[in-house]
Amino acid sequence: MSLLPPEAVEFIGFVAPRHSSEIHPAQGPAIDRDYLKLLAQAHEWSGFDRVLVAFHSTSPDALLLAAQVATVTERLGLMIAHRTGFTAPTVAARQFATLDQLTGGRVAIHVISGGDDRELAQDGDHLTKDERYARTGEFLDIARQSWTAAAPFDYAGAFYRVERGFSEVKPVDAIPVYFGGASPAALAVAGRHADTYALWGETQAQVRELIGRVRDAAAPHGRQPRFSLSVRPILAETEARAWARAEDILARTRAARAARGLGAAAAPQNEGSRRLLAAAATGARLDKRLFTAIAAETGAAGNSTALVGTPEQVAEALLDYHDLGVRTFLIRGFDPLEDAIQYGRELLPAFKAALAARGRAAEAA
Repeated sequence: MSLLPPEAVEFIGFVAPRHSSEIHPAQGPAIDRDYLKLLAQAHEWSGFDRVLVAFHSTSPDALLLAAQVATVTERLGLMIAHRTGFTAPTVAARQFATLDQLTGGRVAIHVISGGDDRELAQDGDHLTKDERYARTGEFLDIARQSWTAAAPFDYAGAFYRVERGFSEVKPVDAIPVYFGGASPAALAVAGRHADTYALWGETQAQVRELIGRVRDAAAPHGRQPRFSLSVRPILAETEARAWARAEDILARTRAARAARGLGAAAAPQNEGSRRLLAAAATGARLDKRLFTAIAAETGAAGNSTALVGTPEQVAEALLDYHDLGVRTFLIRGFDPLEDAIQYGRELLPAFKAALAARGRAAEAA
């Protein structure tokens, strides 16, 4: 799987090593191999193009989990979250290129620099946010050279110095680089390196504004990144039942947090969470069907806003973002396995049918 054409639409799901979400507290061992296999295969059967394998300072290793996902699937692409700074870029580049060869070109990297000083400290990292993004820029400079250089190369930066770096193993094709982060330091790196820039599920006005800033950052480098939107669809056979389900998920989220003794969520340090909370502060239901209350309840810790409605209504809402330039949709549910199957049966076909109908209408006009 190489870099996608600009207009191609991509759906990315989410796999985790055990059953958990805001309404399903994690229990048991950190890795449930049977569940990981079932969730990965459900995404493949449901027609997803890729799955995100997330990174956290206390979680099982994302690269190794991705390798396991690849062994139990046949074509499913891998979007592997990698936090820069803990593995030398030459080593990480060889790891990703090796897995790309072993999987027949199914690997993509989701580059994250870290947005919470407390979590980063768990892995011994104490750089400032701007320093972390500067380090990420150097990491990607070196990784790209490792993936493409036909001869040994040197690199001298503030964080890395490489002498005669070289990788014998190259990717099957270019490894796509997904990148998130909305601070000025993040956008500077995104403009230079992101093949796909990842947004969380913000309002249409916020998405329009941020896409414009990313395009401005990329233009001096002659680059035109794709854009991804991450959202949590909540579906039902009628709009009323979908909203009732959304309110039930909110209540269960509150109950799960209370059972763990969690009070009000701490103020987030990363700009992405702040942007979600800014939207939530203006209302729980925004645009046509953007539900922000769960983000407000959890402190917008990650992808936590929802699109609520029937499959056809949520597909229409996704098309609104498509009109703004979004071509990749990262979707996951609060009931991870069941929702992935429902998305494959109902939401993905509804979106593709609506997009095709729109194309036919444009041709006839």
